[in-house]
Amino acid sequence: MYEAYWQLNHRPFENVSDADFYYPGEGHQGALLKLRYCIENKKGAALLAGDHGSGKTLVVDMLARQLPEEYQPFVHVVFPQMPPADLLSFLAEEFSAQDQNAAPRSMDQSVRSLQRSLAENTERGRHAVIAIDEAHLLEDNACWEALRLLMNFRSNGHPDLTFLLIGQMPVLSTINRMPSWEERLNVKCLLKSLTLDETACYLQHRLVAAGGRPEIYSPEAVTTIHRLAEGMPRRINRLADLALVVGYAEELDQIGAAEVEAVCEELITVGAE
Repeated sequence: MYEAYWQLNHRPFENVSDADFYYPGEGHQGALLKLRYCIENKKGAALLAGDHGSGKTLVVDMLARQLPEEYQPFVHVVFPQMPPADLLSFLAEEFSAQDQNAAPRSMDQSVRSLQRSLAENTERGRHAVIAIDEAHLLEDNACWEALRLLMNFRSNGHPDLTFLLIGQMPVLSTINRMPSWEERLNVKCLLKSLTLDETACYLQHRLVAAGGRPEIYSPEAVTTIHRLAEGMPRRINRLADLALVVGYAEELDQIGAAEVEAVCEELITVGAE
């Protein structure tokens, strides 16, 4: 819609996991390095927590791209809120995707299938990763216990898999109430909001990655975006994208604070209706 006007090759603020648009901020890069350390050293589990829209899923996607080939399979569970038997069955099917036999149905069958698949995976010189996204939605203690017991599958003194728990801030309280999990977490990462300077760099990085010029937003607009979005990447994306639409419609040379304020006010008004 506005790409040609702003001389962009792509829309710069889409909420998609595109490596070209990944901004290596200090917090995100730190989390990425810690998670890689945990996996490449075959630790049992790691935690990545942050508010909604902080970029957790993007960090996990970047991690999956950067890991060497031997850290496979990488199973990303995006909706874990299911009964323990169903969750284990889902994981068993993911790990035995090339198995032509009928998918396991009972919890016992799922556990046996997972144990066999993980052991065979390790024998091939590989290390499995299971990323549980939206882990804060897991409220069933039986689910937590079932997942924890999978870490008992070991070969040569190391777990056959590494768990990555990814969730919003309430997951921290959940973990603290379960010493059996808390003690097994080798790494804990907390994604914080971007600083003002990081927000400015984030906007410029995305604009340049999309083929545009970095100064489309005035310094005042950048400050306003940061304040209204509270430094959260997903909110920054929404405000920045809609501001480009307004600038295109009004044939502006640069986005100012007024355009950002207008976009935010419209979002609030529509939300209230």
